[in-house]
Formats: sequence, C-alpha cells, structure tokens
Amino acid sequence: MIDIKSQIDSKPITRFQLLVIFICFLLNIIDGMDVLVISYTAPVIASSWGISSETLGVVFSSGVIGMAIGALFLAPFADKLGRKKIILISVIIISFGVLLTGFSKNIFHLISLRLLSGIGIGTILASTVSLVSEYTPNRSKDFWVSFVLAGYPLGAIFAGYLSNFILLKYSWQSVYIAFGTLSLIFIPIVYFFLWESIDFLIKRQPVNALSHINKILYKLNFMNIDTLPTHKNQSNQIPVKRLFKKTYIDSTLKLWSAFFFSFACLYFLISWIPKMITEMGLSLELGIYSGTIFNVGAFFGIITQGYFSSRFGLKKIISIFLILTCILMTQIQYFLGSDSMLFVFCILGFTIQGGFVGLYAVAARIYPTEFRTTGVGWSIGAGRLGAVIGPLIGGLLIGAGLTISMNFMIFGITALVSGILTYMISFSKTNS
Repeated sequence: MIDIKSQIDSKPITRFQLLVIFICFLLNIIDGMDVLVISYTAPVIASSWGISSETLGVVFSSGVIGMAIGALFLAPFADKLGRKKIILISVIIISFGVLLTGFSKNIFHLISLRLLSGIGIGTILASTVSLVSEYTPNRSKDFWVSFVLAGYPLGAIFAGYLSNFILLKYSWQSVYIAFGTLSLIFIPIVYFFLWESIDFLIKRQPVNALSHINKILYKLNFMNIDTLPTHKNQSNQIPVKRLFKKTYIDSTLKLWSAFFFSFACLYFLISWIPKMITEMGLSLELGIYSGTIFNVGAFFGIITQGYFSSRFGLKKIISIFLILTCILMTQIQYFLGSDSMLFVFCILGFTIQGGFVGLYAVAARIYPTEFRTTGVGWSIGAGRLGAVIGPLIGGLLIGAGLTISMNFMIFGITALVSGILTYMISFSKTNS
C-alpha cells in the first residue's frame, strides 16, 4: 500500500490540487463579500427604515453570532460527514440567506437572515482550511492555507465597490439580490468540481470510499490502491472532547486565547477606524476609504505571511506580525491628524490580518484529520467572543473619554499577547 500523504508531500503540486485550492479561494472571496455587505448597506437601510444605531448594532451582532454558531456546531460535522458536504451545505445557507435578505420586509427578517448567513460563513471558513491543508504538501501547506484565506479581504474590497455601484442606481435590496445570486453560482461549482478530502476518506471510510479514493489518486497521477487501510475511525461522535485530551489541551487553550486576543484587536480596528478618521477632522470620504485601504493591506499581508511561514516557520512569522502590530499601534500618536494615517491603516491591515489568518494554519497543524475541522471551528468560535468584546470595550473606552492613542495602545497589547501565546504553542510531530 502506497503512503498517500508521503506522495503528496514529496511530489510537485498538480493541477487537480490547484483546482481545489482555487475553488476554496473563490469561496472565501464570496464569504468576504457576504460578510461586509451589511456594513456598506447599513446606512441606507437605517435611513430607509428609520432604524436606530442600537437596533443596527443588533443586526451586526446577529451576523457575528451566526458565524460563531456555524464554527462551533455545524463545522464539526465536516469531521463526520465530509468536508465537501459541509462546504456545499454552507454555500447553500449563505446563498439563500443573502438572497432572501433582499426581500426583507422588517427588522426581524433582517436580523434572522443575517444570523442564517453568518452560520454558513462561520462554517465554510473552518471547512476550507481543513480541505486545503489536507490536499497540499507539508512544505507549502502554510502558504496555501493563507492564500485561500486571503480571498476574504479581497471579497471585502469587491463588496465595497460593487455595493457602491449598485446603490448609485438601484435600492439596497438589489445589492443583496446581486450578491445572493453570485453566491448561488457556486453551488454547482462545489457539487461538480470540488472533491472530498482524501485524508477524510481514508480515515472515515464512508460507503464507496475505495472507489472515490482511486478516482482522486488518478487525478493526482498516483497509483491506485486495492484495499483500504485497517485503521478506520469507527466513532460516530463529533470529537469535541478530543480537543481537551492530554496531548492537545495545552495547545488548544493557547490557540483559543490567541484567537480571542487577535479577534479583539482586529474587530476593534475594523469597527472604529472609519469613525476615528472622521473624529480626527479628516473627511468622511477618507473615513470610508480607510476600510478599503485596510483590506488591501490585509490581502498582501496574508500572502506575505504565508510565504515567509513556509520558509522560516509558522509560529515565528505569526508572532513577528502580531508584535509589529503592537509596536505600530502604540506609536499611533505620531501619525494622528495627517493623511499618513491611511498608510498606517494599510500597514496595520498587513500586520494584524497577516498574523491573525496565520492562526488558522496553526489550528490545521495542531489537530489530526479525524477532528481537524472541529479543532479549527471551535478555535474560531472561541475567538468570536473577542470579536464581540473588542468593539464593545472600544466603545466604552471612547465614551469614557480615553484618547485615540490610548485606545490603540490598549488594543495593541492584545496583539502582543496573541503573538506570545502563538509562539508558545506546541505542534504534534505527526501533524507538523
């Protein structure tokens, strides 16, 4: 019996593997678009329906809660049913959630559908990470996982331009109908062109596993196998408890904490950068533009982090990115009030997003195939608490009269803590 993992690690990457990677990259672009569409349409919705800022906050929070639910409770089914099935279900949920938002008649519909869309979004992130990590060679795994997730800020950029274009000529409902229709296109793409993880098929051995494995081996230009390995995973339970076994508990707790502090810092910046720009006396146009600049920096930061991580070590590079974020945020007072702030926000997007996204690759390396998506999903879910708390604390601190530079310094420390925790995580030899 050939060692399929060793073959993947030792041979050049094939067009078939690149197809899997590219589809997952496109899915994350769609993901980013569907997450950020609410941010770009919120002012128009609020004006049209007479919604208060407090109510709009509930709409924003419903999407984040949905992402946490998806990561915690739906994504782990990828370890039981398969990566492809859960990705397909996620795309269906996202597509109809976004499309139907365009037909919302009241605030209850809007909140419910953002919650539904969030469930699909939170699920697809964890599942694509697992699938790509299992199809790529160990030597370049960190780069490809980061590359796929770089689609997310790219989607955020496209969402801004496309939303603005549609809003100039049509209603806010048309934005959701357009985005939902675009997402629907990926349902047949996933069904016909995305293949199940070969690692999953070997370990879980579902019905017709041997036939499916040999079809994949043919596409990989590997030799077929005659029989399946004997180490089938017989458990039908979603293995959340295995995250806390002696082998993994230390890494699990450090990873969850690193995600929490990174999420807190990232969502503080995403939520408050545009408002702080305008409060510094700069134009509203610059405030809106800052979000795009932040995501442009994020895209290049994620790609750069993935490249250097593959060459010099994942934990080391992530830690450097997050520590640089801290240094820049604690020095923000030297840039306040000038147009150079846009450049600073671009660099912040580069460092915080580059470091943050690297944590997904860390999660993929910590956990084995049998519960990899569960490990990634629960790490994201734990981190989402930071996404809720970060902007909330930021608002309280700003309301209490703390200066912008003090706020940046406080949240810069969260990036530093995340970097230190990441460096302290241990990888299992069999998964590194």
